[in-house]
Amino acid sequence: MLCKTCPVDWNMETQLDPMKDDLPLMANTSYMLVKHYVLDLDMDFKSKVVEGIIVLFFETGSQYKKTSSTGKEGCQSHFDETCKIRASEPCHTLLASVSACSSKMEYNDLAVCGQGEEDPFDKNGNHSNKEQASGISSSKDYCDTENHGNKDFLLVLDCCDLSVLKVEEVDVAAVSGIEKFTSSAKLNDVSKDMGNTRNQIVHELVTLPADCWKEQLCYFTRCSQAPGCGELPFTTGTWSLEIRKPGIQTPVDFPHAIRIWYKTKPEGRSVTWTTDQSGRPCVYTMGSPINNRALFPCQEPPVALSTWQASVRTAAGFVVLMSGENSAEPVQLQEGVLSWYYYVTMPMPASTFTIAVGCWQEVKQKSQQSFTAAVQTNTEFSLPSSQAGFRWHEEICSHVEYPCRFQNPAARLEAVIPYRVFAPSCLMECCEERLLQLIPQCLSAAYTTLGTHPFSRLDVLIVPSNFSSLGMASPHIIFLSQSVLPGGSHLCGTRLCHEIAHAWFGLAIGARDWTEEWISEGFATFLEDIFWARAQQLSHDEEKGQQELKALLRWRRLRDEVQNSEEELQVLRPKKESTGELSESGASIIKYGLKAEKAFMQVHYLKGYFLLRSLSRTMGEASYLTSLRKFVHKFHGQLVLSQDFLCMLLEDNPEQKESGLTVESIFQNWLDTSGIPKPLLQESETWKDCQLVQQVSGEVTKWVQTNQRIRKSGRKKRRQDEVIFQKLLPDQLVLLLESLLEEKTLCPRILQCLKKTYQIQKQDAEVRHRWCELVVKYKYVPGYGDVAKFLREDQAMGVYLYGELMVNEDAKQQELARKCFAAARDHMDASSAKVVAEMLF
Repeated sequence: MLCKTCPVDWNMETQLDPMKDDLPLMANTSYMLVKHYVLDLDMDFKSKVVEGIIVLFFETGSQYKKTSSTGKEGCQSHFDETCKIRASEPCHTLLASVSACSSKMEYNDLAVCGQGEEDPFDKNGNHSNKEQASGISSSKDYCDTENHGNKDFLLVLDCCDLSVLKVEEVDVAAVSGIEKFTSSAKLNDVSKDMGNTRNQIVHELVTLPADCWKEQLCYFTRCSQAPGCGELPFTTGTWSLEIRKPGIQTPVDFPHAIRIWYKTKPEGRSVTWTTDQSGRPCVYTMGSPINNRALFPCQEPPVALSTWQASVRTAAGFVVLMSGENSAEPVQLQEGVLSWYYYVTMPMPASTFTIAVGCWQEVKQKSQQSFTAAVQTNTEFSLPSSQAGFRWHEEICSHVEYPCRFQNPAARLEAVIPYRVFAPSCLMECCEERLLQLIPQCLSAAYTTLGTHPFSRLDVLIVPSNFSSLGMASPHIIFLSQSVLPGGSHLCGTRLCHEIAHAWFGLAIGARDWTEEWISEGFATFLEDIFWARAQQLSHDEEKGQQELKALLRWRRLRDEVQNSEEELQVLRPKKESTGELSESGASIIKYGLKAEKAFMQVHYLKGYFLLRSLSRTMGEASYLTSLRKFVHKFHGQLVLSQDFLCMLLEDNPEQKESGLTVESIFQNWLDTSGIPKPLLQESETWKDCQLVQQVSGEVTKWVQTNQRIRKSGRKKRRQDEVIFQKLLPDQLVLLLESLLEEKTLCPRILQCLKKTYQIQKQDAEVRHRWCELVVKYKYVPGYGDVAKFLREDQAMGVYLYGELMVNEDAKQQELARKCFAAARDHMDASSAKVVAEMLF
């Protein structure tokens, strides 16, 4: 989605056009890093606004940290003592409505720790590793001392389409019992400077050991509700929120806990306010190019790994789903008002925060529990021996400390994590029939392939029809388009596998530089085939045949995209040797980040997939998957660059280095150049010999010959001339229809016969999309209703159909395009609507 980064100058802020230019990441993460967010949100569906209070807890950039006379070891015994006292005690947050402009917050009555309520925390995956926490180094160790003509330090957050009402420093020292996080010696040393005392408390809190995570969340809550101790001057720009404290010139002395009151705007681009398929109001984060900066002020750069907790208030009847470790249960605050609370303990980029609020209903199946148990049991006996050995290989994790599932013996054995499915009421039956049975199969297949699930649970939500993709993965939650449900299990299963793969590649392991999105999408595309084959329990020959057919389809798609896109958008590592570098402050610009049509390109998926497929074929699948599991174990919880993976892979397979395969050659052939990679050109001819492809070729010949006979004989038709067509798999049908698109003409009777023979309207969205392309190309008027239905119900895939309707310069087709767009425009995703409008007008 995002491409090409370069340093940003603060003065560029006013020159950037939010609808045309590149996407700036303004946060100065080299100076201060957010470690934890506490969000308190009210959802107002009448005004389409989120009213929020957010408290941010910071650490100074690692090279700015003051040297303390008491090292971490000196504090450890106190932390351990605190955890022993509190580890078994629950922390339950009682929420209260707070005025957006209140200057004081009553904190003592809002948070109750250890009062005997049922422990709300999930027991899965919360054992810590014992590694010492480490800071994230910034590329530079000096601070900008000329911000807007003064010497005050300026904290810059990413922010867009928000009305910021007030900013203040939080007096964390006023929280009852907080003194346990600062020794008496330290208090005496800094008694003359309460600012340092507060910052020291925040430092101790954000660096608590992983096994104190419950205590930590409890005190984050209490600190977030502490009174303010002085308003902070701020200014908002198009892309940023800038905050300063008069007289404070360094990030070390700047407040490390700040509270911001704000409101979103109805037109804000981080969330979509719409209606679901049952006509009920809803709002959700739809994977906007600007990520979450129009939902809350944050630090967008991936390096700003943070945890968060959020309380969300809604009217009764609404369900709040979020990227959280716990399966939240609503608490009634007053009649007609519910509160939902979620948290995460694994540090993640703020861009992965996801929320969906609507009248969703949980889809349940009576036999679900017994079926899941069977899958778990069977999986334990089907693990490859190489994985079984690797799974028990004990290693200390390399990431910053958090409660890691890879160090949890119970989590390492969990083939199917707990899961739930939510959907609008009108799609409940369809989800029960198809989605519920697929999830445990796909989760089990993923576990068999890669091992420990990085996240402890999974929610799957069928999002509204205006969702611009087939799926989107976030921590603990997957969004799926309604387009994956009709037409059998193939499209639903493959897309589910793709999104599940993102739990490892894209979430647990993230790209350090957003220009390298192939690390996420290439791996997910490659792994979806392996997961899906194992979920179906295919034989080796069946798996090979389906994967070669899929490779041919992807080759055709990549070839078409390369021919019809700008060369600079086809490069997977556009910054080359500069990849991963930041400016002095940590700010940067994402080249083409706001280019609407880039969101619909798949070059990073496809070229990344073909690179990984090529490496797998070269090294052998078994050896290759073993290396992937090793990579996951070594790099989970971290940000990586391409060379991190490639170097480890070649070290594991030294014979490949001896044969001439190097990181440099892979960069040159695959990642640093546009167009089709040369090794791929040589391989592409081999897929035509696949049996499944050969079968399609035979069927294409039958249709072409039948078309020729009908054209010659007119309307006359004899029974002995009827042709028997074979039943085809969904991917075979896609290839068949794509092949028929290459014919100069097809007569109406052939198109009518095609639709009847393959029962097109009962097929999945991929097949129906190709059918609509046939209808448009050959101007098959009886099929125009199918096109209109597709554009209405399958918005995730229909964008370029508008272009095809216009390019023929046929009056009826252009009228159809404009009519369909007029009906859907107000409910379409903004990027999709922009692209379509440019096609039509």
